Amino acid sequence: MSTQVERIVIAGAGQAGATVAFGLRKAGFDGSITVIGDEAHLPYERPQLSKEMLNLEKGEHRPIRSQEDYEAQSIQLELGARLTRVDADGRQVLLDDGRKVGYDRLVIATGVKPRQLSGPFDHTGRACYLRTVEDARRLREDIRSGRPLAIIGGGVIGLEVAAAARAAGCHVTVIEAGERLMSRSVDEIASAYLDRAHRRDGVDIRYGASAVELGEDGQLKLSDGSVVPAQSLLVGIGVTPNIQGFEHLGITDTAGVLVDGHGRSPIGSIYATGDIASQPHGQGHGRIETWANAQDHALNLVKNLLGEDVPYQSPIWFWSDQGKINLQVVGNANQGKRFIRGDEHGDAFVVFRLDDERRVTGCTTINSPRDMAVARRWVKQGVRVDPQRLVDPVTPLRDCAI
Repeated sequence: MSTQVERIVIAGAGQAGATVAFGLRKAGFDGSITVIGDEAHLPYERPQLSKEMLNLEKGEHRPIRSQEDYEAQSIQLELGARLTRVDADGRQVLLDDGRKVGYDRLVIATGVKPRQLSGPFDHTGRACYLRTVEDARRLREDIRSGRPLAIIGGGVIGLEVAAAARAAGCHVTVIEAGERLMSRSVDEIASAYLDRAHRRDGVDIRYGASAVELGEDGQLKLSDGSVVPAQSLLVGIGVTPNIQGFEHLGITDTAGVLVDGHGRSPIGSIYATGDIASQPHGQGHGRIETWANAQDHALNLVKNLLGEDVPYQSPIWFWSDQGKINLQVVGNANQGKRFIRGDEHGDAFVVFRLDDERRVTGCTTINSPRDMAVARRWVKQGVRVDPQRLVDPVTPLRDCAI
């Protein structure tokens, strides 16, 4: 790295931000590193909020690294501090307490925030959103009390919380405005399985409806005229990027901070990583909201901060544990020709997606983690397979490649 780069500021004290900080030290960067985060907690991984923290037998969250680890690596933490503005010309950031922190390189890793439910729910304070440790604690206490829970949104967060609440004995209703569960991430086959599995566990699922009014008696009125119990209400209808403080710089789009394949924004001294990064994706740009992307993109970004020229090429991969369900997805699970390995009406099967050249471009596994290990490698390497062998569960998966 150029000797002129002596100060790196990381805006965002989450998984991606912490990964960049420790990655820089591991790679030999000996300049100053400052990590700024608006939460008072040490950086932590958010998936545990809808998983371990809602398990009544487990409890509190775990930070990624201890305070001693940051001190040992001379990483300066500014927690409970909010970035209010970035001065790109002067290369400094302004904090909400009036302090200014200078940088040679700025890494934006501020992530996303829950999309708010509009209408009469804006001011009631009765709707819960799951994004912070405090949110998870509040929701855990609601689950512990056994209150009937209504969940608006049939995505990953909604279904993981539904499984946790049902495990604790709560009455759970999932309200999905669309026609199926997790429609952005999986195809109809996987959605149908999720519907069956959650209904079997006692979850009431309503499609094509939206929330209209939450009564003082804990009854939630829906747009189709029905009423469901909702002494506790969780909203999981997507997210919006945290762009406060740098929205004036001209480096954002609707998804977040625009970056190239190396994590660089249109302003050369500013980079972005994690959920906030609007990365090259398909024919355009888009946000990739996964644990693996936050980790892998951040590590790749370190190389580019240190002067290497390494484009990010990891395929999309994520998993979701919903009670006894293990769902994993790699690549694009909604496009390409579909081939099903196993019984799609059972509790363990795999949905592969192939392009016209019979290359594996996407895969969804239901309770089949070993098959996902193979599929991830195939998607990354663009492996071609024999479809007839692929759909034969007796043929070892490794023997399907050609």
